[in-house]
Amino acid sequence: MHAQIGDRLLVESPVTGVTRRDGEIVGLHHDDGTPPYDVRWSDTGEVTLLFPGPDAHVRHLVREEAPTGGTSPAEPAAPAAGQPGDFGRRLAAARRRRGFSLEETAARARMAPQYLGYLEQRPSDPGTATVLRLADALDTTLAALRGDDQELPPGRGQALLRPELTDLSPQECRALLSTHGVGRIAFTTPQGPAAFPVNYDVMDDAVFFRTAPGSAPAGAVGNEVAFEVDRIDEAMSRGWSVLVVGRAEAVEDPQTTRRLGEWARSEPWAGGERPLWVRVLPTRLTGRRITPAGT
Repeated sequence: MHAQIGDRLLVESPVTGVTRRDGEIVGLHHDDGTPPYDVRWSDTGEVTLLFPGPDAHVRHLVREEAPTGGTSPAEPAAPAAGQPGDFGRRLAAARRRRGFSLEETAARARMAPQYLGYLEQRPSDPGTATVLRLADALDTTLAALRGDDQELPPGRGQALLRPELTDLSPQECRALLSTHGVGRIAFTTPQGPAAFPVNYDVMDDAVFFRTAPGSAPAGAVGNEVAFEVDRIDEAMSRGWSVLVVGRAEAVEDPQTTRRLGEWARSEPWAGGERPLWVRVLPTRLTGRRITPAGT
């Protein structure tokens, strides 16, 4: 039996062939991919060391094949490293604060270094027992690693030792706006300045959002507005923001409305009927990014 990280391991009934348990292989103990394996079980989220028996088999992760240029089979490509999730960033930041290497932390937490690397480098949601072992190994708390303080405003972490604030080009701003997400629309109301979070889409270099007629965000129509999008990386004390300034107008053309409905990547999180599309065509587009100096 041979496996790679990311493959599935299934344990089946020898009589009926029904899968009794399955999990993801997150750690190897031999370079050739032979057992034993560290398996993260789908039913519990826990990781255990497994020596597969005759009732177990590996389902290989589908990987792109390299061009062969002949008839010999291509070697499977190694799984591409994914972008770390919020848990992975918090975990890596806690480990660096303690000055521990990956191997030292894995030994303290009684887990395979490959699995710890997997947790740091890919989106993951390990079980409570695993997080508790990591918290104990890193002299922190379960709440801190899990981000249970997310109800608090972002930006409560320490500032970078040598932060660098740089202006973004219009092209970078457009790339960060991307095609959709959540941003804040700000304008002046009869009661004073106000800002509201809205789901938005980008089409034809304009920002669009849906709302209900008579709602608070609908008050933006006919006004000069500011639309802001940002991303704060709490664990790394870095981030960026993009500001769009322009006039908000209601979309009244049925063809454009229909096109927007087909283009929209997500429904408004607030739910309910929101038939009014509002367009903000930028007259000014600016942005800033905070990074460690020299990066």
